[in-house]
Amino acid sequence: MADISMAALTKVYPGGVRALDGIDLTIADGEFFALLGPSGCGKTTLLRTLAGLETASSGSVGIGGRDVTALPPGRRDVAMVFQDYALFPHMSVSDNIAYPLRIQKVPGATRREKAAQTAAELGLTDYLDRRPGQLSGGQQQRVALARAMACHPQVFLFDEPLSNLDARMRLEARTFLKRLQRELGVTTVFVTHDQAEALALADRIAVMESGRIRQLGTPAEVFRYPANTFVASFIGSTPMNLLDGQVAGGRIDVAGALLPVPEGLEEGLAEGEKLVYGIRPEYLGLAEGPAEGALRGAVRVVENLGSAQLVTLEGESGFVQAVVDEDRRLTPGEIGHAVPRRDRALLYRDGELLNRAPAESGPAGRPGEGEAA
Repeated sequence: MADISMAALTKVYPGGVRALDGIDLTIADGEFFALLGPSGCGKTTLLRTLAGLETASSGSVGIGGRDVTALPPGRRDVAMVFQDYALFPHMSVSDNIAYPLRIQKVPGATRREKAAQTAAELGLTDYLDRRPGQLSGGQQQRVALARAMACHPQVFLFDEPLSNLDARMRLEARTFLKRLQRELGVTTVFVTHDQAEALALADRIAVMESGRIRQLGTPAEVFRYPANTFVASFIGSTPMNLLDGQVAGGRIDVAGALLPVPEGLEEGLAEGEKLVYGIRPEYLGLAEGPAEGALRGAVRVVENLGSAQLVTLEGESGFVQAVVDEDRRLTPGEIGHAVPRRDRALLYRDGELLNRAPAESGPAGRPGEGEAA
């Protein structure tokens, strides 16, 4: 078993900077878990504290049923891939990959075979005899990935390991990571600020802000039901539209547009109550003309996304974005009418979600353990 547990985990740096603020979290054995958030939110500090590279100010860390809070990194049975590679410049790629196996006193022939096998999985076969200084940044990142994977630790810790790869290699490495993790069943903690990576790879995601977990859930839960306006504005390749409104006659008045109350929230709203109406651009359709329950605005920007277009409208409610079909012809300045899908609309009161997400079990049939701080 290689589950991970954290209880009241806190890290305070000199000067009173509180990087981690009482984190309570359990990561299941074999789970692929992502820590997601903006720069400075504490996700890398949390990862380094798990690795033993940072000492917790208070609280505890457990791995596989052992309390490792006071143990050095080498006794935690974890492998970490750093954002800045941390490769040995005087060693070949093969020796860098095989180094953890050398520390474990694995025979030389076995080390070389395992290094070659792992290198082949990441497209490094032609570079085994080169040194890190002879490689591009993306190639060095792949060597760092291969080194972590070669020794089969209890836990993988990844600190933005794909950040220096080009777009195609990032997708290939992402697919490989997911497949390898599934095959090995190794508990994996993956730090990223890239939402697409987190949504694609993780069984569960913790969205962090200012040293706290703002939401914990499956990718579907976090994307579909952001627990607060911070998560709503952060998650998604295009930010959620968050519009000020108020209850008026059983509808939500957003700058004069009367929008249907989201499904399941028909009861419990007070007339005149001020709320925030949330709708993702993907769930806004542009009507051919004026329509009931539509947000009206002038087309200001049309961005080509390849298979779709991102349209920005400016109206009395401010700027509203909608994702529309690639074949839709739009001209800047024309009036658009964006109609939200009622079954995808959200309401927030004092920044907190009112919609009730359906009950969902944890990843791959495991219980959904873990608590937000």
